[in-house]
Amino acid sequence: MYSSALLVLEDGRSFRGRSFGAPGETFGELVFSTGMSGYQETLTDPSYRGQVVVATAPHIGNTGWNEEDGESARIQVAGYVVRDPAPRPSNWRSRRSLDEELAEQGVVGICDVDTRALTRHIRSLGAMRVGISTEETDPARLLARVLEQPVMAGADLCREVSTAEPYVVPAVGERRHTVAALDLGIKRMTPVQMAERGMEVHVLPATATFEDVLAVNPDGVFFSNGPGDPATADHQVDVLRQVLAHRLPYFGICFGNQLFGRALGFGTYKLKFGHRGINQPVLDRGTRKVEITAQNHGFAVDAPLDAVTTTEFGEARVSHIGLNDQVVEGLELHRDGQLVAFSVQYHPEAAAGPHDANHLFDRFARLMEAQP
Repeated sequence: MYSSALLVLEDGRSFRGRSFGAPGETFGELVFSTGMSGYQETLTDPSYRGQVVVATAPHIGNTGWNEEDGESARIQVAGYVVRDPAPRPSNWRSRRSLDEELAEQGVVGICDVDTRALTRHIRSLGAMRVGISTEETDPARLLARVLEQPVMAGADLCREVSTAEPYVVPAVGERRHTVAALDLGIKRMTPVQMAERGMEVHVLPATATFEDVLAVNPDGVFFSNGPGDPATADHQVDVLRQVLAHRLPYFGICFGNQLFGRALGFGTYKLKFGHRGINQPVLDRGTRKVEITAQNHGFAVDAPLDAVTTTEFGEARVSHIGLNDQVVEGLELHRDGQLVAFSVQYHPEAAAGPHDANHLFDRFARLMEAQP
């Protein structure tokens, strides 16, 4: 039997609903995801560390929970907010219900909430701190605890979700390249995509040094997605600057795009409510093609959209832009007229999401092949 639950935003607005998942209390930054499917991949994405996710799709949980689709070893979100949870799962791969998995992993959620009103509120005022409780019934008392929580700006979270020890994802078939991948919150499917293209992927902790990178004798370097404020990642930016100085091919995704921007001398800033979902349109300014992409980020790179910037590593330019709001969605670095490094703000591994940008892993392979 479901018990009652209370959700309170830092501006004092509150919603009442029913407990979904584990009983108890949780806090985080409230964000919304527009994906109509792929909730298991969303919940296990390390980039959601410290965030309470609102599902804008009204009906969640109909495919249950399986053993194959997780993007990390556990659910990463701080909490989950849905309107109508499925009364029972219906999928041949399902092993248990979403509600059971949330409860098993101790993730507090709330259902029977007007998620449309909640999403519109965030879109108007921006992402904000939130608390969910099955124990506290007084909004004012819960609000007081919400206001004690840290904000996302200035949060250094990538070390919390990174691997503690290096590990290797072997190439499928013949090994063609060796990649040093810095795990800032890497999703499981990313090294799989690279391995399928003949890359042996050495996944390194977020604390890895440039010497650790060189120790695997890489043909290229990859920085993954991850949570938190890119302005806090000074160590990783320093490693990346050494990567660029040594002329190693580089590919970055999401957090890796933001750190690439910082390494090139650009700033970063917090978006009002971020981009999260699997239906975000992005323009590739080189090909003029529009790709529908999967995204999960609350920060962006502050770089000039229509100018080439001279850096100590070469000529940098914005390669992709978001068509909803003109946010920087990709960067390229050229040296002597040749592409030497690139990054995108979205998730080409397509877990979950469309496959429009999957070709970027092939681009990384070609970049490494082109090196002398």
